Amino acid sequence: MASPSRSGVFAAETDQRLEAYAESITFDSRLYQQDIRGSIAHADMLRSVGLITEEEFVQIRDELEVIRGRLDRGELPLRFELEDIHMHVEQALIDATGDVGRKLHTARSRNDQVSTDIRMWIRESLDTIDELLLGLQRAFLSRCDDDFDVILPAYTHLQRAQPVLAPHYWLAYIEKLERDRGRVADCRARVNQSPLGIAAVAGTTLPIDRQQTAAALGFDGVTANSLDTSSDRDFALESSFVLSMIASHLSGWAEEWILWSTVEFDFIAIPQQFCTGSSIMPQKVNPDTLELTRGKSARVMGSLQTLMLLVKNLPLAYNRDLQEDKPPLFDAFDTTRAMLELATPIVAGAKLKRESIAARIEKGYLDATTLMEWMIRKGMPQRTAHHLVGAIVGAAMEKGVPLADLSIETLKGLSPEIDESVFDVLGTKNAVAAFCSEGSTAPERVREQIAVWKERLA
Repeated sequence: MASPSRSGVFAAETDQRLEAYAESITFDSRLYQQDIRGSIAHADMLRSVGLITEEEFVQIRDELEVIRGRLDRGELPLRFELEDIHMHVEQALIDATGDVGRKLHTARSRNDQVSTDIRMWIRESLDTIDELLLGLQRAFLSRCDDDFDVILPAYTHLQRAQPVLAPHYWLAYIEKLERDRGRVADCRARVNQSPLGIAAVAGTTLPIDRQQTAAALGFDGVTANSLDTSSDRDFALESSFVLSMIASHLSGWAEEWILWSTVEFDFIAIPQQFCTGSSIMPQKVNPDTLELTRGKSARVMGSLQTLMLLVKNLPLAYNRDLQEDKPPLFDAFDTTRAMLELATPIVAGAKLKRESIAARIEKGYLDATTLMEWMIRKGMPQRTAHHLVGAIVGAAMEKGVPLADLSIETLKGLSPEIDESVFDVLGTKNAVAAFCSEGSTAPERVREQIAVWKERLA
């Protein structure tokens, strides 16, 4: 059977090699729900403007629901010669209703049809991603109260820098995920404009009502320019970028917890149901889920690169190249969803190794910056205090002790201005307590932020 897309202008049959080369049904069949929903809305609009009768609309609508059921059950054969899901649905309708079915494509092209379907699919998928991001935020938040008494080393350049409360770490990831959710929302708003009715490229001479179909399909409005709309895949690239940012945040978190789970760090125990063993080393408990998250983030980012290369030099308007947008787009969403689905139970179920953390928390002179700021409050210039604390750290390193274990005589020998009150800021617990700035790891500031997020994520 020849494809319904081939008109009477063709004098030769399609080469079977082209049929196999050009088909997209093997991947765009997952759009059938959106395609049928869009087709019903389009048919209803055709009825409203008088291009089909009430009886024809009812016949088309009812048969499309039958076709939906056949696709749900896997009972509609998929054939290369029909190219894509749009032609499969239309041909099944024509087979069942004859000329009535042939009226469905009035004032519509596959160009606006596929754009409508993809936008609807992305919109629904973004909503799913947002729900998963919210779940992961809640998992981090659920740790904050229980872990409030744990002090962790914060790192810069992967070197110990300053002490922070464990919930300050968890809140940092909540902030990252909140920015991700903001990008999801922004992207969704641009996705949610209806292209249906721009037809192939120039619009139509028929008296259609684009606003009706847009409202029926849950769009916020209609696209403004048919030429732009026919070629536009910004919404696919933007959603892929949003997913790439999410993947980047998940990869960074995974890398951090992979390090933390090593004997060298020994900060955290990953739930064993998300770890695997070794085929030869019986002692191994490998954080494979986190490693795969780190690896799969590359797939998501690669999808964005594929999409950007796909559209970078396409002239207006529609070109068949755009058929290739769906595999990387689908894969980016599927992969990000899978990463988020596994991240949430890992975050909720991981255990901080409190004794191991506490045994080494005084290593690395995490209180050095707090000591410098104590000197600044005493009136010493910052650069002078910075140099002096470096000398004090050097003295402590020579003795092999934390700053808090240096005697007052040793400290006064380096600077006569130091007095006994210096010990109020030395040691990681005192250093954390000394913080006060907004956004810092100060205990009262962290409690404020926990309360804020409990309200926002309730």
